[in-house]
Amino acid sequence: KTQTQWTPFAKTTDYFGSSEQQFMINYQVENLEQLVESLRAEGVTIVDDIETYDYGSFVHILDGDGNQVELWELK
Repeated sequence: KTQTQWTPFAKTTDYFGSSEQQFMINYQVENLEQLVESLRAEGVTIVDDIETYDYGSFVHILDGDGNQVELWELK
């Protein structure tokens, strides 16, 4: 099951990685660990390590314009 969600953040948030970035896209993916390895092999910048919680695993990458993107695998 997929969903669309809009979540506002404070104007001063640093969650997006840069004060210039006003929003972030979050993609729900399958097999996050394998995807990260494939992206890394293609030269994509992986911003942080995969973090796992009861509700899923997350990692951030940079798109071609330098915007931070969140990848999420539902658990």
